[in-house]
Amino acid sequence: MRIAVSGSIAHDHLMTFPGRFAEQLVGEQLHTVSLSFLVDSLEVRRGGVGANICFGMGQLGAAPILVGAAGADFEEYRAWLDRHGVDTQSVRISDVLHTARFVCTTDADHNQIGSFYTGAMSEARLIELQTVADRVGGLDLVHIGADDPEAMLRHTEECRTRGIPFAADFSQQLARMSGEEIRDLIDGAAYLFCNEYERSLITAKTGWSPEEILTRAGTWVTTLGARGARISRAGEPDIEVHCPEEEEKVDPTGVGDAFRAGFLSGLAWGASLERSAQVGCMLATLVIETVGTQEYTLRRGPFMERFTKAYGQQAADEVRAHLL
Repeated sequence: MRIAVSGSIAHDHLMTFPGRFAEQLVGEQLHTVSLSFLVDSLEVRRGGVGANICFGMGQLGAAPILVGAAGADFEEYRAWLDRHGVDTQSVRISDVLHTARFVCTTDADHNQIGSFYTGAMSEARLIELQTVADRVGGLDLVHIGADDPEAMLRHTEECRTRGIPFAADFSQQLARMSGEEIRDLIDGAAYLFCNEYERSLITAKTGWSPEEILTRAGTWVTTLGARGARISRAGEPDIEVHCPEEEEKVDPTGVGDAFRAGFLSGLAWGASLERSAQVGCMLATLVIETVGTQEYTLRRGPFMERFTKAYGQQAADEVRAHLL
């Protein structure tokens, strides 16, 4: 099963300020703020929804196809993804713009000041999915994740027009989208991904009930944080999947992307929805135990040991046959 993942590709620049932002702000001068913070550390990490999901799928051996836009500064990032099993040949490289960048400073109280530069991400709308499909011999599913909003709408419309199954996954872009845009992205989706809060926001913005949404999207996958995930389908009982036990909780950034990577990998293997969600929860657990969205290492033996402990021998036997 060939799965293309469209979504953002970005570099994250994360800095730490040892003081407190609040102590630097003068109430009567907030209309003319001019501040500079001397930071203690700088970490540059690979990120972006599309790239994070593809990295996880590559770790699982699912051979994902990354669809997105980046700048000329993407070459080192490309080499990293290629080395971890990701097909990056459908990434558009901008002639004039840098790869998207998130720059964030965190103070001693965990308050944050951040900026996001979209850069080359805006050119994702120029990518034709048919070109991708022709290159790889067809597409069985396109996961449409958070990206340039116009790109998300165009990719969705192209999938509908060409009869390519697609998954709708708004994540960070949900807050800025109108109800009409969300309805357009959901209608006809084979899968719909969200978390609990986003689920409520989707129903509120679209004006559709959960039951009506399930007549328009085939399978609705809702992540439940530490409680795992729920899979809903019209006329079928919900499937609830719990999370494996965490060794430690280090950093939740990228956990949702890891779940999607595991779930989509399960679909690529032909596994059931329940098994796919279990793989997603296991991979998400590895990410929450690691600082960084692509810094974890998937070692087959330990992965299967923990998977067996969490979900039983039968589930493990079914997954082991596919896991590289």
